[in-house]
Amino acid sequence: MLKHFRMDLHIHTCLSPCADLEMLPGALVKEAKNKKLDAIGICDHNSMENVAAVKKAASKEGLCVFAGIEITSAEEVHILAFFDENAAQDKMQDIVYNNLSGKNDADFFGEQLVTDENGRLISSNEKLLIGSTSLKVEEIVHTVHDLGGLAIASHIDRESFSILGHLGFIPRQLALDAVELSANYELEKLGDYESYGLPIVAFSDAHFLSDIGRICTDFLLDEPTLPEIKMAFKGAGGRGLSI
Repeated sequence: MLKHFRMDLHIHTCLSPCADLEMLPGALVKEAKNKKLDAIGICDHNSMENVAAVKKAASKEGLCVFAGIEITSAEEVHILAFFDENAAQDKMQDIVYNNLSGKNDADFFGEQLVTDENGRLISSNEKLLIGSTSLKVEEIVHTVHDLGGLAIASHIDRESFSILGHLGFIPRQLALDAVELSANYELEKLGDYESYGLPIVAFSDAHFLSDIGRICTDFLLDEPTLPEIKMAFKGAGGRGLSI
């Protein structure tokens, strides 16, 4: 039987240098539960190293967590990628790290903290996670799909780090699964985004605890899994979504 699942699949942890240091696994899981969310997605900049900790914290609370990453392309376009296999996650992480240069300046960009499920510090990531990879947008989307994942263009209604803001259009050959609108999208422009013929989702892009669940997407699914979301994007078997 199909059910409604309220999801916010674009949340950063304290691993992202631009996120608040209070974005610890347990704290963000608690906030997600308080906001009555059924599922969240962890999408730190160019890294998935805090995903496992959030999943462990969420397992105690009955909250579904999707493993994601927000990859910055060579064109400075943000792409959300989601995976449901550990091997695929590890492979994507290796590819991103192998194409990401530079070292983080914590005083300038912010700390990049890897923690356990209880928020205890494991390490500080020294890579320049706020930087751009050398991967072009098409390479990212192609690689994500090769690994069985979903690729979504981030916050296309924003000027900064969006495919429309940097390219001015969405290439026809780019096989995106969906596009994301930010929490501040303008309703009167929704028709413009619908003209691209891609499913539209809206997530919070939360960098602070209070931002979690600020905007969500309602999915009609059999269960909260990546294959079910793929079906919802295609409108298959009565599945669907709404923002």
